[in-house]
Amino acid sequence: MEAYSVFKDLAIIIIFAKLFGILARKCKAPQVVGEIVAGLIIGPSVLGLVQQTDFLMEMAEVGVVLLMFSAGLETDLKELMKTGPVALLIACAGVFIPLIFGTFLYMGFYGMAPWGSEAFYKAVFIGVIMTATSVSITVQSLKEMGKLREKVGTTILSAAIIDDVIGIIVLTFVVGFKSPDSNPGKVVISTVLFFVLALGLGWVLYKLFQILDARYPHTRRIPIISLALCFFFAYAAEKFFGIADITGAYVAGIVLCSIKDSNYIEEKMEVSSYMIFGPIFFASIGLKTSIDNVDGGILLFSLGFVVVALLGKIIGCGLMARLCKFRGLDCFKIGVGMMTRGEVALIVAQKGLSVGLLTPIYFTSVILLIIVSSISTPIVLKLLYSRDEHKAMAA
Repeated sequence: MEAYSVFKDLAIIIIFAKLFGILARKCKAPQVVGEIVAGLIIGPSVLGLVQQTDFLMEMAEVGVVLLMFSAGLETDLKELMKTGPVALLIACAGVFIPLIFGTFLYMGFYGMAPWGSEAFYKAVFIGVIMTATSVSITVQSLKEMGKLREKVGTTILSAAIIDDVIGIIVLTFVVGFKSPDSNPGKVVISTVLFFVLALGLGWVLYKLFQILDARYPHTRRIPIISLALCFFFAYAAEKFFGIADITGAYVAGIVLCSIKDSNYIEEKMEVSSYMIFGPIFFASIGLKTSIDNVDGGILLFSLGFVVVALLGKIIGCGLMARLCKFRGLDCFKIGVGMMTRGEVALIVAQKGLSVGLLTPIYFTSVILLIIVSSISTPIVLKLLYSRDEHKAMAA
């Protein structure tokens, strides 16, 4: 493929993402829904105008890292600390319930498997895929509605970050039983070590940025250095601790969310994210979708997989939110906000393929889950918040 053809792909993605984003907004849906649909239409499944390439995948990864960095910058740290224990409980329920549901779904289709058998671990791995939460789409939807800083938004964001960490630990344990080379204990230690070091280093960096911010207020060097910090945290999380890069980027945003120029930094990040990296990331979800070689059996399993995965998060997170004293509609918002799947589910599925716990045909189920959850979550969230506004006006 010619090197310059990437410019054609970028032009098509940006134009279609913007057009469908505007169309989605006209239909009272979040723009991200339109961008995902745009990727589906221009991708291999429909028009075939753009093919997924390594370059586009890397650009999409930059997009989600920037999005999570912005989410960290917009986080109310005091509210985050307040919702931390509650978010932990919600995250645990959001991992446990889908894990059980997914395991029994596989066994329901292919028969009960004895403990410790190959079939048993394959069934458990289907549940492991369901544990992953991709908060990026929910974050973008909450940002569009101006609800990210509220208690429910902060709880969803906190729970999703914790969910990601727990999901990685669960994945490591399951893979550990399949592969003698894996060391689950090492991953647990690495995860704890990352957050301990991030807390210590983050406090030092926060103080340094306070000094820089006081000396060079509202200058472009502040967001430039901040962007470098974001990329370093994302790299270090993956490279040295085996934690998702989006978690590292979010932590970098948390470090800087309390300095005076945090809003200024976020404004500068928004330009590149809105114009190029964000559309590429959301469109890439549609680009990954392929409907080749799908028969009736796998289609039926995929539909069950999607329904069970969505209900698992709504039931697990929603019920735990209720136990944590959230009111009815807010419980539903938290459950819905946690049901999106994206890059983490793909990473988990890819890991399963590499160790023999997942066959390629089930990748269709994962892609379908990502598409359905990515499109339905913003729409349902918007409807729930609109209902709140109508109630407030009626009162």
